[in-house]
Amino acid sequence: MNVTRLFDLPYNQLNTYPKADAFNDKVNGEWKKTSTQSYIDQANAVSRGLIKLGVQPGDMIALISNNRSEWNIMDIGIQQVGAIGVPVYPTISEEVYAYIFNDAKISLCFVSDEALQLKVKSIKDRVPTLKEIYSFEKVSDCKNWKSILCEPDATLDAEIEKRKAAIKPEDLVTLIYTSGTTGNPKGVMLSHNNLLSNVKACEPRLPVEPTGTALSFLPVCHVYERMLLYLYQYKSVSIYFAESMDTIGDDLREVKPNVFTAVPRLLEKVFDKIMAKGEALTGIKRKLFFWAVALGEEYDVVGKSAWYTFKLKIARKLIFSKWQEALGGRAEAVASGSAALQPRLARIFLAANIPIMEGYGLTETSPVISVNCATDNKVRIGTTGAVIDGVQVKIAKDGEILVKGPNVMMGYYNMPEKTAEEIDADGWLHTGDIGEFVENEFLKITDRKKEIFKTSGGKYIAPQLMENKFKESRFIEQLMVIGENQKMPAALIVPDFEFVKAWIKLKNHNIGTTNKEMANSDIVKDRIKEEVDRLNAGFGKWEQIKLFELVDSVWTPETGELTPTLKPKRKIILEKYKVLYDKIYGKQ
Repeated sequence: MNVTRLFDLPYNQLNTYPKADAFNDKVNGEWKKTSTQSYIDQANAVSRGLIKLGVQPGDMIALISNNRSEWNIMDIGIQQVGAIGVPVYPTISEEVYAYIFNDAKISLCFVSDEALQLKVKSIKDRVPTLKEIYSFEKVSDCKNWKSILCEPDATLDAEIEKRKAAIKPEDLVTLIYTSGTTGNPKGVMLSHNNLLSNVKACEPRLPVEPTGTALSFLPVCHVYERMLLYLYQYKSVSIYFAESMDTIGDDLREVKPNVFTAVPRLLEKVFDKIMAKGEALTGIKRKLFFWAVALGEEYDVVGKSAWYTFKLKIARKLIFSKWQEALGGRAEAVASGSAALQPRLARIFLAANIPIMEGYGLTETSPVISVNCATDNKVRIGTTGAVIDGVQVKIAKDGEILVKGPNVMMGYYNMPEKTAEEIDADGWLHTGDIGEFVENEFLKITDRKKEIFKTSGGKYIAPQLMENKFKESRFIEQLMVIGENQKMPAALIVPDFEFVKAWIKLKNHNIGTTNKEMANSDIVKDRIKEEVDRLNAGFGKWEQIKLFELVDSVWTPETGELTPTLKPKRKIILEKYKVLYDKIYGKQ
């Protein structure tokens, strides 16, 4: 069938490759399967229920949940009646909830559990349009989502078909509020065609057959994971939802997925755990492990000698095969996005035959603009791959990446002036990212336009590129380059406290092991300085970090230093650590 609207996807799957396990959720230690037919039946039951509740086309309905079958069933049920789904991050503050709910005029809200129900309930009095809250899990004093489900009814079913027939591909289907590093979030308006054009353009780059499986654990409220869930449905790949972020390792080994998505932070954590196991080895096993890692650091997709290829074959058999098993052993594609991936990590993972495919995109582009692809020699380490079919990219005179295509958003909700700022008269979306093309084909992101700053000497500093490099050190978990209008750049550094703790024990240093004690230790600071000095060698003299201070707590979305997609809120971090900033630049 011709798939032109998102709610066509499950029907297309039913016609082409119906699944007994379209969705899979872990319930009481067992995988509970939802077939394609059951998916459609439940989505229709939702649509009937929404019509009975008086939901009209254009009404806004919020979804706040972990990844689960119910989210997807609700999503299709909402779309079929012409209502607009508004996914919201579970981790944001109540104040931001109130802003989004009022901006979108949310009428109904579906949450996953009691904690989120209480969070929404606390703002209900401040949102006059919010009529009711429903929960997927059983929660006292809250209506259950199943209470709206309706059995087949000729009148209601006819109304559903009438509404579906009236929905065009270019119609608004969802509002996704960007997390933003400053100010209130912006509601990105995406149409059916925005998302479906991205699904169809990415389909050739997903080397997974309908017999394959996908593991989903990144937040489905983010457009990246959401589009991929649509893509999996388009390709009839069975989707397994991880129990939680804490169970990912077990879920990977159990599900053995052919594909899953990741963010660089997660891949860094996986690599750190692998390295910690390597450090614990002794004798010949330890030598072989670090020989393989060193070999991986030299890897590239092109131009390696026959001798290197021979050695890599041995390393893959003896060492890297165990790494593959930790990820299930069947991974054909691991899509990495949301932030820049360290090239060193990409080299090592690709050498280990773990197909990390880095891509680039924005909520405003539904989201993929470019992505590496293992087939046809379309991988270039340090780039985000070739631009997908149907999308145009050009580099402006100041280096900014401009994008045009069917994936570019309809605009920002209630913000026509902001929309006009971002999308020019010729239809080019100004991404705010600085980039360049490698080999005239592969897009490389070098920094954020608004984050590049000048020192007092007039030298430009590109912080994102530097931060990514310094995080290669196992001693450094997070780092922010500072120094706008100052004589030289400096850094605020969050040590990798778990690794530092192990290092202290190994070296028998007489240092306390609380985060504060480690951050205040001269011994730790001196050791991290060695790392900074080593990594400085790759930068020009004006870029090098000469001064830094250690921070005693990890930055998270919950504590406010990061957006939900793990991007640093630079202004907030500077305000929070003003004392350390002043210490660095002598303003105390």
